[in-house]
Amino acid sequence: MREVILQIRHHGEPESDISAKYPEVTLQSRSSMTGRTTSRKRIIEVSGDPAVIPKFLEEFGEADPIIALEPLSPVDRERVFVAMTYDAYKWDSISERLSDMGIHYRNGTTITAGWERWTLYLGDDDDLSSIVETIEAAGNETRLVRSVELSEVEANDQLDVTALVRELTPRQQEVLATAIDCGYYRMQRETTIEEIGEELGIAPTTTWEHLKRAEHKVMREMADHLDPPAVVRR
Repeated sequence: MREVILQIRHHGEPESDISAKYPEVTLQSRSSMTGRTTSRKRIIEVSGDPAVIPKFLEEFGEADPIIALEPLSPVDRERVFVAMTYDAYKWDSISERLSDMGIHYRNGTTITAGWERWTLYLGDDDDLSSIVETIEAAGNETRLVRSVELSEVEANDQLDVTALVRELTPRQQEVLATAIDCGYYRMQRETTIEEIGEELGIAPTTTWEHLKRAEHKVMREMADHLDPPAVVRR
């Protein structure tokens, strides 16, 4: 069995289309669908720029399939949990397409800048090319992030750097890359936030905000691959 990670640009659906308009915001499913009728519920996590999240939620809540959005935490923070109720008959779900094809997939899709990240588990009889063709036949785009034997993942679950980079917005990538290139993270720091901002032509406060958000995403991903030491209590 292989673990395959695809990024899918799901055209025509609010999660993908509205996310593309707000690249500073990342969505992630935090619960499975509930409900057997047309009205379904799900909890999502919205993270990113606190100044942008309320605008994103307002536009997202006005999308046709959305029946209701109920914030479960304050919306002026970098991480907001939201209860979403939507009309399943108006929602073209990638998960349902995968289920119809008999494909195993991991719950907890992440969406950034319009791209949905899906992890699939394919058997010897599953044809990745056919799966991609079926998804793209509905007017979507796909990117193959990685395809590895599941046994290799279990033996050495390495950090997927390509996927991590794509979790960053283009501006976050630019600021982080410039900071690294200028020596910001060397043992003896060789540059300042002000100098990085000057190099990019943006204000120091804006530079700092982009850099901190990039660092937060990188460290959050790294945490999933680290085993914290046991705490010794005296």
